[in-house]
Amino acid sequence: MNSDERDGRQDVGVVWAVVGTDIGPLLLAATRDGLVNVVFHATDAVRDKALDRLASRLGTEPVHAPGSPLLAEAIRQVEAYFRGARHAFDLPLDWSLISGFNRQVLRELASGVPYGSVVGYGDLADRVGQPGAAQAVGAAMGANPLPVVVPCHRVVESGGGIGGFGGGLETKRKLLALEGVLPEPLF
Repeated sequence: MNSDERDGRQDVGVVWAVVGTDIGPLLLAATRDGLVNVVFHATDAVRDKALDRLASRLGTEPVHAPGSPLLAEAIRQVEAYFRGARHAFDLPLDWSLISGFNRQVLRELASGVPYGSVVGYGDLADRVGQPGAAQAVGAAMGANPLPVVVPCHRVVESGGGIGGFGGGLETKRKLLALEGVLPEPLF
């Protein structure tokens, strides 16, 4: 191994950067296969915990590389989304942090629930051929390694409730308001 490889400038497994948004700092991490992780509220402590978790799950130490070509398009699209200039993400995604039913549900969510719309937990369960699995869909939303890009904020309770959200309910409200599903808060 030469010094460039040790320094992470060649053959990097995971790169990351933090992007400022209207909902706070987001950590974006990518591999050669695509965007692998988005983390809300990426303050120093949250960021460090997320990076440790990524290193453990992916078997390689993430490298801070905000200028990496692996992140450039993801950063551009996330920034455009928060400006209201992008309504759909067109990015390669690395699904290696999630599998099975959860991956199936998240793929359906990513492809089948467009900007400005919502879907109920039970409806999403029906879409993947698992009627009655609304609670399992909720668990899949909580395990989503790619929030915002894979829009778990668009999944709501069938009775009209907003439902839960790993990024916090205020973050979910802001994302739904950005997409025109909810009114902007008055204060």
